[in-house]
Amino acid sequence: MLVIGCAGAASAVWWRESAHVAMPALATGTYLEPRRTLPDFTLIDHLGRRFARDNLRGGWSLLFFGYTNCPDVCPTTLATLASLEKRLRAAAGPAPPRVVFVSVDSARDTPAQLARYVPYFDPQFLGVTASTQAGIEALARELGIAVILSPRPDGSYTVDHSSAIFVVDPTARLAAILTGPFTPASLETDFARIVAGPS
Repeated sequence: MLVIGCAGAASAVWWRESAHVAMPALATGTYLEPRRTLPDFTLIDHLGRRFARDNLRGGWSLLFFGYTNCPDVCPTTLATLASLEKRLRAAAGPAPPRVVFVSVDSARDTPAQLARYVPYFDPQFLGVTASTQAGIEALARELGIAVILSPRPDGSYTVDHSSAIFVVDPTARLAAILTGPFTPASLETDFARIVAGPS
């Protein structure tokens, strides 16, 4: 996981460019200036509907890549994001972002499997997958994410992936890459700073 964490940090550095204004200081990642438009993609959500870049327009979103058979990082991060959503709903600050769980395991994570898994953490969370593994890995590469399938002796496999959270603004542009460590409080503070923008 150390290698994957480093990959997430490297992707954050890769996206960032210098600017002459004061960028928000984030506890858990990197603010991006200028923001970057996400690449085109076509996925399937856990209700069987088409999910594309335009579905991210109109509100803030948090994208987290993982898979439902993940033993630790994915459920822990989703639980933290669920706590963040509860805090934001109870606060008088920015409207809570949409949380989108992007599966990196298209073979096992069908829409039906995501529908059983993702809403367990929060009914408003959205799970998305692809019809082929190549489809999801193409999007991951565009965002600087390495996806590595590792076979196990019992015939199953694990999937190594970035643990970063990608913050997407209402125009479907990448605004920040958060690499952790994550707590609901730190994410809440960072989200407010990202929404507020440069000073």
